[in-house]
Amino acid sequence: MRTPRPLKLVVAGGFGVGKTTAVGQVSEIPVLRTEAAITEVAAHIDRTGQVPEKTTTTVALDFGRITLDDEIVLYLFGTPGQDRFGFMWRELSEGAIGALVIVDTRRMDECYPAVDYFEQAGLPFVVAVNMFHGASQYDLDDVRWALAVPDDVPVIRFDARNRKSVRDALITVLERALMLAGAR
Repeated sequence: MRTPRPLKLVVAGGFGVGKTTAVGQVSEIPVLRTEAAITEVAAHIDRTGQVPEKTTTTVALDFGRITLDDEIVLYLFGTPGQDRFGFMWRELSEGAIGALVIVDTRRMDECYPAVDYFEQAGLPFVVAVNMFHGASQYDLDDVRWALAVPDDVPVIRFDARNRKSVRDALITVLERALMLAGAR
């Protein structure tokens, strides 16, 4: 029996889009979370008003693992979503083969930095529209246009609360990364 090949993926996006939830849904190990309570001061800095039910925030990373099959194990590194922790993204992305960029269409303006980051870093990514409350406000082509995502980048729907949905989104990232690596 061969040892599975370890591959690193980043799960990224703005504040409160579902990164911690997504990593937690698929991880086969207890997730390493660096959650801290949102203080009144931080709430003003991080503009949490549009997600008032959120009481904690990731301050460094979320880490999980999922074995896809006998050949591949994905190590998942969830980024913090606030601008003030943006310096962590470069460290978390180092050595990654791709990224899942989670988008909340209720707050599109907060989605641009993640898309821009991975475009500039040259890291393959997939845009995943999180299905908050089971519905999407926009057609995927409209999301692509609004975020200026190139046509070759997959834009998909997924539900961060559903294990199968998260797994399928991660497989889409893996397939894109491997396809682009094969083309090089």
